[in-house]
Amino acid sequence: MIRFSKLPTRGAAVLLIGSLLLLGGCHRNATKSAAEITQVQSQFDMTIKAYKSGQFLIDGAVLSALDAGSHFAYLKDSGKLPKTVLLVPSDDSKIKKQHLQYMARLQLDYGFVAYYDDGGKLARINPIETKARALEDYRAPSTAPTSDTNKDAAGTPYGNASDSSSGH
Repeated sequence: MIRFSKLPTRGAAVLLIGSLLLLGGCHRNATKSAAEITQVQSQFDMTIKAYKSGQFLIDGAVLSALDAGSHFAYLKDSGKLPKTVLLVPSDDSKIKKQHLQYMARLQLDYGFVAYYDDGGKLARINPIETKARALEDYRAPSTAPTSDTNKDAAGTPYGNASDSSSGH
């Protein structure tokens, strides 16, 4: 029978248990933040997703900030205005400053309380600090004119000097 001294055996046991607790705690916290936001979503009256170019994804529809304001006006008129709204990132876009500014304006106009997912933590949108922004309609990016712009069907440019039919 092999006998070990008590001090190194106890030290090894404490070290083993401590490292298991440390590793278990790290893993739990990493998954907890994502699961926490998902669980918290059910506690809000409405969840909105941030979309590209300052737009929002509401009930499966992509709405500009102005259209989102019209949607909240409709909800207010029908007596279904939410008291709390959660803004989360979508698969296509993360939450940007523009989204927060529009939500701050909606919060001021319609009197609900808005929260957003700030990297796994829940944060309240403060309209004063966020500097609420006037609601705007979505403007698609303009396309640059192509070289075909000022040509007729045959491809001849309009206003060309060789095109003049003066009787010389």
